[in-house]
Amino acid sequence: MFETANITAVLRTLADPTRRAVFERVVRSEEITVVELTRGSGVTQGAISQHLKSLKQAGLVSERPEGRNVYYRAEPEGLAPLVDWMSHYGVFWRDRFANLRTLLKEIDP
Repeated sequence: MFETANITAVLRTLADPTRRAVFERVVRSEEITVVELTRGSGVTQGAISQHLKSLKQAGLVSERPEGRNVYYRAEPEGLAPLVDWMSHYGVFWRDRFANLRTLLKEIDP
């Protein structure tokens, strides 16, 4: 079925609003450094680095060192466990919408 450990890691990682904001900024950039992420965030460089470490451990970002800088890039496949888990519940919603469609047709033919 689903790898619960991977789903849990992704959910825990994205549960933190600051970390989620960092991830969203990485997603919007092709590549971004810690310095760029820190700029205008209201969060210290050390905190950004810790959030990136958690995102990396969850498989949501990768890093590429170049000289004195480390560039971070989003890893869309890191969201796969969460997407797979959520798609399992898509059947639930499809059935509910089908029932609603039938009910609406009965009410207003």
